[in-house]
Amino acid sequence: NASYEWLRAFVPFKLTPVELRDLLTSRCATVDDLVALRQDLGDIVVGRVVEVARHPNSDHLWVTKVDAGTGTLLDVVCGAANVAVNTLYPFAPVGATLPGGVKIEKRKIRGENSEGMLCSAKELGLGEDKEGIMPLTLTVEPGTRFLDAMPMGDTRLVIDVLPNRPDLLSHEGLAREIAAATQGTVTRPEIAEEKPFVIRTHTVKATSGKVGDVTVKLEDTDGCMRYAGAVLTGLKIGPSPDWLVQRLQSVGSRSINNVVDVTNYMLLGFGQPMHAFDLEKIARGTVVVRKTRGEELIKTLDGVDRTLPPGAVVIGDAERAQAIAGIIGGSGSEVSESTTEIFLEVAAFNPARIRATRRKLGISTDASYRFERGVDADAIPGLVDYAVRLILSVAGGIPQGNPVDLYPLPKRPQPISLKLPRVARLLGEPVETNEVEKSLRTVGFRIAPEAKDVLKVSPPSWRHDVHGDVDLAEEIARLRGYDSFSSELRPFRPSAVPDAPLVAVTKRVQEALVAAGLNEIRPMPFVAEGKGATVRVTNPLAEDEAFLRGDLMRTLVSRAEYNLARMQGNIRLFEIGTAFFAGEDPAALPGPKKAAVPREETHVAALVMGQRSPTHFTKAIQPSYDEWDIKFLAETAAVAAFPSAAVKLVPGSGETLWEISIDGRVVGSARRLTVDAPVWAKPAFGFEINLEAIEQGPAISHVYKAIPATPRVQVDLALLAPSLVTAAQIDAVIRKEAGDLLESLTLFDEFSGQGIPEGSRSLAWALTFRHPERTLKDQEVQGRTAKIVNALEGELGVRQRTA
Repeated sequence: NASYEWLRAFVPFKLTPVELRDLLTSRCATVDDLVALRQDLGDIVVGRVVEVARHPNSDHLWVTKVDAGTGTLLDVVCGAANVAVNTLYPFAPVGATLPGGVKIEKRKIRGENSEGMLCSAKELGLGEDKEGIMPLTLTVEPGTRFLDAMPMGDTRLVIDVLPNRPDLLSHEGLAREIAAATQGTVTRPEIAEEKPFVIRTHTVKATSGKVGDVTVKLEDTDGCMRYAGAVLTGLKIGPSPDWLVQRLQSVGSRSINNVVDVTNYMLLGFGQPMHAFDLEKIARGTVVVRKTRGEELIKTLDGVDRTLPPGAVVIGDAERAQAIAGIIGGSGSEVSESTTEIFLEVAAFNPARIRATRRKLGISTDASYRFERGVDADAIPGLVDYAVRLILSVAGGIPQGNPVDLYPLPKRPQPISLKLPRVARLLGEPVETNEVEKSLRTVGFRIAPEAKDVLKVSPPSWRHDVHGDVDLAEEIARLRGYDSFSSELRPFRPSAVPDAPLVAVTKRVQEALVAAGLNEIRPMPFVAEGKGATVRVTNPLAEDEAFLRGDLMRTLVSRAEYNLARMQGNIRLFEIGTAFFAGEDPAALPGPKKAAVPREETHVAALVMGQRSPTHFTKAIQPSYDEWDIKFLAETAAVAAFPSAAVKLVPGSGETLWEISIDGRVVGSARRLTVDAPVWAKPAFGFEINLEAIEQGPAISHVYKAIPATPRVQVDLALLAPSLVTAAQIDAVIRKEAGDLLESLTLFDEFSGQGIPEGSRSLAWALTFRHPERTLKDQEVQGRTAKIVNALEGELGVRQRTA
């Protein structure tokens, strides 16, 4: 969440909330929603008290005349002792509704008319002040909307920030993007200090240091790259000032106390989590960043006793762990009303270590969310100084020396060599040196010339996602604006770079399944641990998305269950995507040892259930999908994928209805599916085929054939076949005996039951004969038919039905 007014405190732009939403969405992060805040104060206006007199029938009420901008003075009865002439107050006119739901009406109070109400802060939900009505020190005209006069009517932006842009998880990071787009300048909000302190964090290239009387040690340099701390004494813990409370409330965070609120303000405002320890509860004035020792226990701020996992980074004192680094503090050193001195922690922790600990503990916090994605380590000294000054301004106290900053292994981003002709090829449009330099500098990149048409570009410390020239080209396109690129097709030579065979295969399969009435989905390949999922993601976003799938059907089933949960039972889905399998053991491979690379395969999978086609009011209800439909769909996909190969579907066993083979090699299956479905749902069927199982042959060239001018002759054969004889066997015999006059052969009916001998079934075939140059004679067709019937009986024991 981000606050519109808070962003304006960083960069003074003139965009409306809607314009800001569109700007951010087009440049860097999608704004999912705009939430208007404090619209319950929309009826309140600013009123000026012109006259005040004692109520004739009460010793504690006042009769006032209020100018509310209506052109007429209003009579208002007031019970507050602090009402004064020529003072502005929030005023609720007749018809207004207060935040609590009370509607203001014109009425008599002790015999005197009252045409509205002068409001207190409590009545407006702006505080707990019970001393009287709320005086306003403003210079506005009576009748001005209260939300226009006071910065209460903020707008909250609900923003979807991608994992590669953690810098956008703060108001300062968003402000940088806004400033770059509006030619503005980002400045940090000024701190109202009664007694300004000069704070300069002292950075040392060491693993230990001292601040005040506190010794700071950084033992786990892998788990914590940079660790800074400050000591503040003489603090008075209490409520935060209104401006700080309003800033936190504007993004949905509640106020706790002034010191803790500052740490939350720094997290939300600048993207840097901080933690304050009650210094009196830190044993022997020692703060140590280390790994866990054995099975350590800690009671965290949420009141839960936790056993720390091995390898976790902790913040400890001389005796015990006091916080789980980067995730949550311990209750033993929590800041409370009795706290007078604190140790303020500001650090950059290892994202992978924080992620691993957070998953093992099953806890997620705003701090861990940011540390897992990476914070700007270079910003720490300046943010420590800012936070210390802010705490001193809201809680009093004095700093004990300058903060210490332990940074034993400083890291600097490596410059990237950017060749402008390469950028032009990537973007498809020419780029000018001046444009590149100007646009990249607006978002913090440092640029120096390296050679002709070559720039040396250094990413800012907060951009962990920029590593090469492709990233810079994407950044240039983003800053130019994707809408500015021409939509016309560029010149190209179709034969210059032919598509890989798999591209043509997937295109044919896609067209075939869409023509069959299925809808394509393109989901992410992440799944929870389970059957078929053997490849774990190094840095998963969530535990239920921690593995790469080993088959596509699992994803399709989950999408079907999602639809069924929303009363959508007619499902026709397919996907062409990647399945992942564990690679070879790197220890068994020759040469330098490397990490195992997962094996990838392109599959097509489909799932159908419910009606075959949508219901139309002019037609009867459509029949539901059955095993024959999935066989047809599987065969359709296989033939489209492998048009020059022999496609066969062999009956399977159990849930597998058919095994799909190409040139004798099994490449997939069609089966009944187990779906978590309500009782009204129809059976689900699916198939999956490995599109890379068979090497693709040369492209198929289709030869034009004219529409036949001669008539066709159709013959229907009803056959009585033993149950063990397959339709494929019968098909082969018919085609062999029919010869080149057979144009098409279709199985259109199967029946077993009454009138059919036990152990047999009836199969009905439609045969179409045609001669390309002349009309066939009856004797020719009858002769071929008789030859087919005799061959079927002799080879397979299949007889022609006579009744």
